[in-house]
Amino acid sequence: MPFSTLQLHPSLLKGLKELGFVRPTPIQAEAIPVALAGRDVLACAMTGSGKTAAFLLPILHHLIDRPRGTTRALVLTPTRELAAQILEDLNDLAVHTPITAAAVYGGVGMGPQEHAFRSGADVLIATPGRLLDHFKAPYAKLPGLEYLVLDEADRMLDMGFLPDIRRVLRHLPARRQTLFFSATMPPPIALLTREMLRDPATISLQRQAAPAIGITQAVYPVAQELKSALLVELLKRGEMQDVLVFTRTKHRANRLHTYLIKQGIRAERIHGNRSQPQRTEALAGFKSGKYRVLVATDIAARGIDITELGHVVNFDVPAVPDDYIHRVGRTARAEATGDAFTFVSPEEEGELRGIERAVGKRLPRVTVPDFDYQARPEGRLEVPLAERIAAIRAKKAEDRARAKAKEVRRAAQGEAPARQSTPRPTQKPSEARGPGGGRDHRGGRPGGKGNRPRSY
Repeated sequence: MPFSTLQLHPSLLKGLKELGFVRPTPIQAEAIPVALAGRDVLACAMTGSGKTAAFLLPILHHLIDRPRGTTRALVLTPTRELAAQILEDLNDLAVHTPITAAAVYGGVGMGPQEHAFRSGADVLIATPGRLLDHFKAPYAKLPGLEYLVLDEADRMLDMGFLPDIRRVLRHLPARRQTLFFSATMPPPIALLTREMLRDPATISLQRQAAPAIGITQAVYPVAQELKSALLVELLKRGEMQDVLVFTRTKHRANRLHTYLIKQGIRAERIHGNRSQPQRTEALAGFKSGKYRVLVATDIAARGIDITELGHVVNFDVPAVPDDYIHRVGRTARAEATGDAFTFVSPEEEGELRGIERAVGKRLPRVTVPDFDYQARPEGRLEVPLAERIAAIRAKKAEDRARAKAKEVRRAAQGEAPARQSTPRPTQKPSEARGPGGGRDHRGGRPGGKGNRPRSY
């Protein structure tokens, strides 16, 4: 079924054709018609399924011929990167329309975002925290809002945004069309949908979450200390050209990035402690080919939408199967193909078994020929948590002991003069005066040779 059968505005069809989109993905084919009809939508859609266009196209269709100067649509999303990516997709789809849009997120100045509110950009794509910052100001009112989208709702729950979402809803008109997209439907999200949606069209809710078709999955058993060396080995053998690597923590992302640079591999990293300009440059550099490897944490990687991304590597096994689905979905987007490799240490086998149960099959194990699995690691990528805690406690105990010893020394020094001093004879007033009966202005002994002023 081609896009032309969906009764979209000709300007949108022209943009889709120029982008090379001929037929809709399954989620687009199901969501667009009911959204065009004005119904609320509740969609379970996995990463890489084309859900962004599924909610943007019907909204853009309705906004094309509306008067400008009023914000009529709001898209809520969990991360800056995803907000920026949605804005980029919207501008591509709406290139032949008069529709205006702006992204509202933290890490950058509020001035241009305030301008978007005041000028009435047709569509705002926002993260909840920064949006609430603007709502404190009188200019940030959205009385004309007609369309609300919640994207990656389950990830917003994971990031603790659920209370913020409820606060945002208090600022929005009750009468609106709401499009709700989530990869999973945990109980708090299901409750939120019942509060927000009116008789929604439910799409894909009962489908079992699974990686997109076209992803080749494989497991690489390897000691935790040799994961970095294995990644470098695969890169140097040319088995991966461009690769998005997921680590469990920001600390591990930094350490792995440093290791890759030392090995002569062009790499950058993206995580929550990086500034917005740094994150933007890293993502742009990876897309352009400046960097061969992008090391990322899960949350920061939301919004990384890269055409023809060939490889994803789980450097650390995700603790939750759903996170595995999201990670590997970064490749094989929009029904393309790609490889997803997972490095599994012996202590991570339990998490791997949970993932295999979720995807319904045992993932193939791969051993790299001629790689020295018995090699001594150059150094640990990360000190285990228990060791770090023990080191912190030992350091605190050492600091306390040092402080106590210092107090003892100070007390001893304070008592010493009293024990060692001998009574001084009382001086007569005349003996304390200098020549001529006056006190010595230099503060030294009266008269005498070599008297010097006191030093302060």
